[in-house]
Amino acid sequence: MSSPSKRRDMDVMKLMMSDYSVETINDGISEFNVEFHGPKESLYEGGVWKVRVELPDAYPYKSPSIGFLNKIFHPNVDELSGSVCLDVINQSWSPMFDLLNVFEVFLPQLLLYPNPSDPLNGDAASLMMKDKEQYEQKVKEYCERYAKKEHIVNDPTDGSDEELSDEDFSDGRSDSDDDVAGHADP
Repeated sequence: MSSPSKRRDMDVMKLMMSDYSVETINDGISEFNVEFHGPKESLYEGGVWKVRVELPDAYPYKSPSIGFLNKIFHPNVDELSGSVCLDVINQSWSPMFDLLNVFEVFLPQLLLYPNPSDPLNGDAASLMMKDKEQYEQKVKEYCERYAKKEHIVNDPTDGSDEELSDEDFSDGRSDSDDDVAGHADP
């Protein structure tokens, strides 16, 4: 069986050789940003997000931490921190999964099939359940306002200004309302 560090290297290289734009942080492969496009035929189609990935030393036996750096309106993504509430990353991660699974399956499924009954963004969940039309309009508005290619190029949150902890990402719920968003409002 290969060591976790060899597997990490292989998974990151597979991601870099795919169609995803990967930007390493601090010249290593444990932290990087990935350009992620909203899935076709979804409310998020046409949106582009910078997603921060942090790989723990025990990866692939321990799940990566995932967080959206630019804003997204979604019941299962914390609007302030960008952390993701996704079972397959947080609780049921398996070494059988790799980084391509995260970007080709898990995140697209999250955007296509939000779960408002287990929200990180209560406003999005509530709006989705009460007024689907208004929810869809707000998702599209956020995509237009925060998820365009120009919003993720030369982003000051690429790791050079401030380090984010694992708690700011996909481990679920934040205890603080002081989390900093990936982008300030224009």
